[in-house]
Amino acid sequence: MPDVGEGLTEAEILKWYVQPGDTVTDGQVVIEVETAKAAVELPIPFDGTVHALHFPEGTTVDVGQVIISVNVGGGDAPAVEAPVAEAAPVVAAPAAPVAEEEEPKGRQPVLVGYGVAASSTKRRQRKTSSTVTAAPEAPAVVSVPEQLNGHGPAAARPLAKPPVRKLAKDLGVDLATVTPTGPDGIITREDVHAAAAPAPAPVVEAPAPVAAPAQVPVPVQAPAPAATAEVSSEARETRIPIKGVRKATAAAMVGSAFTAPHVTEFVTFDITRTMKLVEELKSDKDMAGLRVNPLLLIAKAVLVAVKRNPDINAAWDEAAQEIVLKRYVNLGIAAATPRGLIVPNIKDAHAQALPELSKSLSELVATAREGKTTPAAMQGGTFTITNVGVFGVDTGTPILNPGEAAILAVGAIKLQPWVHKGKVKPRQVTTLALSFDHRLVDGELGSKFLADIAAILEQPKRLITWA
Repeated sequence: MPDVGEGLTEAEILKWYVQPGDTVTDGQVVIEVETAKAAVELPIPFDGTVHALHFPEGTTVDVGQVIISVNVGGGDAPAVEAPVAEAAPVVAAPAAPVAEEEEPKGRQPVLVGYGVAASSTKRRQRKTSSTVTAAPEAPAVVSVPEQLNGHGPAAARPLAKPPVRKLAKDLGVDLATVTPTGPDGIITREDVHAAAAPAPAPVVEAPAPVAAPAQVPVPVQAPAPAATAEVSSEARETRIPIKGVRKATAAAMVGSAFTAPHVTEFVTFDITRTMKLVEELKSDKDMAGLRVNPLLLIAKAVLVAVKRNPDINAAWDEAAQEIVLKRYVNLGIAAATPRGLIVPNIKDAHAQALPELSKSLSELVATAREGKTTPAAMQGGTFTITNVGVFGVDTGTPILNPGEAAILAVGAIKLQPWVHKGKVKPRQVTTLALSFDHRLVDGELGSKFLADIAAILEQPKRLITWA
């Protein structure tokens, strides 16, 4: 499993495109995985025949673990399929693979984490060598040392990776009391979460689930019960594993909320003239074929306001104890997707004219909806817009995207009574909310920046005079 992002430590296998016995070529896409940032298709770096898939779809695998082996020696792959289950990487061997035992494939979800194995695992037979064994017709895989101390699972000190030890310490779990389910008796994150989870109440036992929960929460409907039948407990609760984008978003939001001191300010104003300009631009020949909507002009107003208040476009470097002022704007747009909230950004949005910005916005939204946003597209953002108004919400208090100084929430645009030229008239009105990091942005800067955005949208001619 390669590191497909910047510093990612694990990825979930969404789909295998090949099976044992299939012929593959260098560069062929063989798997789709979901990292904490996005779904990514991965190519195979070998020519040969697939020997085995070492993990099933739905499994979360650490970066660096072997997920597929390919026979690159020119011989045919074995006709039988190797068990697809969570196991240690296979040691390269001559011609025939090492005998393996079947492992349970299902995983029982728990309250936190990904779930634990349904029962104790039977591990495959392994060679004791800790080096790569080269053979003409061996699968293209690499072996790993049995243990750092040279002993097996019976070593006195519980075996666990440093991140798992830290997790156990944070949750108050004694590793000596944890039953390991990982390869060679290594304690995994799931084992720690299972040990930390409270014991279930003695209620009527529900049948074991026959499939992993869906990726997106879906209301579960119980079948119509017979006159004497009781309602199944499965119809009352649905448990969704916390992983992928949802897990990463949760961690980032908690980190942001408890690291940066948030301040949120609001402004309600008349956006009628901007709405009229939107309609005019839709028929403008220079914007032909491009998507024109209020968000486009709000984004442009933000870019002009950043130019007038450049210190808002900054980051707090805790390690260096420095404020980093950025003279470019990578404009993030929060997007709700089936896999969770993501924030791709438009690189160097400050340098784009309105038609180019419209095209960039359209591409960003379309890619996000298709679930094809790349990790690179979500890196390096400097300022974020979240449009909660599309859900009919008036406003909100958004949490900062980590590494940024401010985020703007756009509320619903509604026809309301408003005093215009001394008379109460129906006008298009909206509310903007700006959350900012009070370590870098004081009340004066935040207020001026928010007021500038509102002023531009009240009188959109300022897009020209202030640009």
